[in-house]
Amino acid sequence: MPKSVVIPPGTGKPLAPYVPGTLADGVLYVSGTLAFDRDNNVVHVGDAAAQTRHVLETIKGVVETAGGTMEDVVFNHIFLKDWADYGAINGIYAEYFPGEKPARYCIQCGLVKPDALVEIASIAHLGRPA
Repeated sequence: MPKSVVIPPGTGKPLAPYVPGTLADGVLYVSGTLAFDRDNNVVHVGDAAAQTRHVLETIKGVVETAGGTMEDVVFNHIFLKDWADYGAINGIYAEYFPGEKPARYCIQCGLVKPDALVEIASIAHLGRPA
């Protein structure tokens, strides 16, 4: 199966061996995304809403680089550090998915850096092969 790597312009070096996105058979898989700057430092420390917006903007950049829009996102995997941030995360999330919502799940867990409050991975169906 042909596949292609999707790396938006200006993307920093990943923290581990992965790419921001992979497109295969018209399906875009967006790696778990945290609120990192280009040097992998957490931004918006202590602010779950701002971190969520940063994460979703980063995901949007991957989706758009692959030729899609956020309306093409069909599934989100959401990881949060503390259930106390659930409302703030959902408030921002709703801004990025105002119409029909993608399927999703949300779990509480530890994240790769202590100041990270939310991580999201996405799947978008672009409807065309890589």
